[in-house]
Amino acid sequence: MSETAIVTRAIERRFGDNVAVAGVDLTVHEGEMYGFLGPNGAGKSTLTRLLCTLLAPTGGTATVAGHDVVHEPTAVRLRIGVALQEAALDDKQTGVEMLRLQGRFYGLTARETTRRVAELRELIDIGDALDDRVGTYSGGMKRRLDLALALIHNPRILFLDEPTTGLDPISRATVWAEVRRLNRELGVTVFLTTQYLEEADALADRVGIINRGELVAEGTPGELKRSIGTDVLVVEVGDQVENARTTLRTLDAGTGIGGVETDGTSLMVSVDDGARAVSPVALALDRAGITVQQLALRHPTLDDVFFRVTGHRIQDDEGEAP
Repeated sequence: MSETAIVTRAIERRFGDNVAVAGVDLTVHEGEMYGFLGPNGAGKSTLTRLLCTLLAPTGGTATVAGHDVVHEPTAVRLRIGVALQEAALDDKQTGVEMLRLQGRFYGLTARETTRRVAELRELIDIGDALDDRVGTYSGGMKRRLDLALALIHNPRILFLDEPTTGLDPISRATVWAEVRRLNRELGVTVFLTTQYLEEADALADRVGIINRGELVAEGTPGELKRSIGTDVLVVEVGDQVENARTTLRTLDAGTGIGGVETDGTSLMVSVDDGARAVSPVALALDRAGITVQQLALRHPTLDDVFFRVTGHRIQDDEGEAP
């Protein structure tokens, strides 16, 4: 993955006084699955629209497949496939009719389109349903058709903007499997925006975490989780949370505590070895007269990473930025 597929430098987008994307620098390599993770309103969809030439940046630069998104938008569009949150599907047409129409938009001959429809019928696991009217499709089938439409012209880069939002677990797993196959078997570069932690963790080679328009962390899922410690102790202490945090921050470094954060009435304690740290943590709190209501040990998640770099949980952020 030595060649770059997407490069942004200080790219930003303002809507009046509202800064939706605030000077983001990122590089996505060819053949990579890049997960762009953040809550509603973080700027994920806005950045995707900038990269797909659907919005113009108000600052900075971006190149996609080697072409500038502002000065060479047509060249960019010919090399990318895009499946946005809201699929623009005609319920009265069949899947095949929509694919043929999409092929014409991209200048494919009738023979080329027929070949691609046959390939996509197998690739996207859509089968005979392509011959049915879209109005008869389930939500999962519509997502898969939208994915097929984005792939009709063999794009080098595929943009997926929250592709599994609103899907049931089985349909979501099916879409995951198809996206993995596109990336691993065909080498398609995938830029995936999501608010689902497990989606980014399961699919992405690297993850960029965006919060309020800024890229606040980046790395492989494993690297990001290891950055906050091997394990996490979740300690419920009620209204004694501030005293408990002060107490644990004074513990000897030999306990392996890497950080102590508050989350409501709980402490999130990052530790190198959870099993070894349970006893000294519980003992220190008991000596300080702090009642431990519950103590649990688990491995770090991407939500823990998000909490560490932003101070809040990804599911707690509400409101959608433009």
